[in-house]
Amino acid sequence: MSGLDWTRCPHCSLPLGRVEGSLRCAAGHGYDVARQGYVNLLGRAAPANADTPAMLEARASFLATGRYRPIADAIDSRVGDARRIVEVGAGTGWYLARALDASPAAEGLATDVSVAAAKRCARAHPRMDAVVADTWVGLPVQDGAVDLVLCVFAPRNAADFARILAPGGRLVVVVPRAGHLAELRERDGLLEVADDKADALVASLGDAGWAHLGGERVSGSMDLTAREAADLVGMGPNAFHEHGDAAAPITTTLDVDVLEFARP
Repeated sequence: MSGLDWTRCPHCSLPLGRVEGSLRCAAGHGYDVARQGYVNLLGRAAPANADTPAMLEARASFLATGRYRPIADAIDSRVGDARRIVEVGAGTGWYLARALDASPAAEGLATDVSVAAAKRCARAHPRMDAVVADTWVGLPVQDGAVDLVLCVFAPRNAADFARILAPGGRLVVVVPRAGHLAELRERDGLLEVADDKADALVASLGDAGWAHLGGERVSGSMDLTAREAADLVGMGPNAFHEHGDAAAPITTTLDVDVLEFARP
């Protein structure tokens, strides 16, 4: 079984199954598997803030440096015995690929609202499939089909995450602390980070019945080259806003929380 076998029709919510080069449901709705290996289940044009090919190239370049490897390591330590893993807002699929390496029996499904991201994810790992989907609208994944959801600097839809997780399923979320990239943010006029993200997340999920299983603070200092700084700025939401050119080396702070929750 692969990640595409856990999908459901975005039109009628019936399970999707493979029929030659497409996914089809019992009601007759069909979705072609693109030659790059992904399936577009968005049902509309991608929004204007979807990651662009240039943003994804910057992200791939930055992640290849290993600067965020401590974050991936913290995620991997929480994979456990999960066999069906979904990463939402997966981008290049870098975190999911490493989680799959940490669990050789697991299969993965990457979701992202960006077609360019889905194309990358479909070839990021031999046990990873990819679909174009909008987390806010609802994921085209069958009820109770997943053991683990990864949400790394990505939009969260807690109700839908609970729906797709099997009993005993878990959610791992990565959120930045206020000091994350503080020096780079100040120098280049980047978007601010709220100082209570982790506490607010724990409180909101607790109110919805999720159990907080713990977490880990990942922090340190990064001596970035000019290219690394430019890629870091260009790979996220700051790419859509006016800012400095980041064309100089800088030492900046890595400071994030990796939080784990059990399905309500």
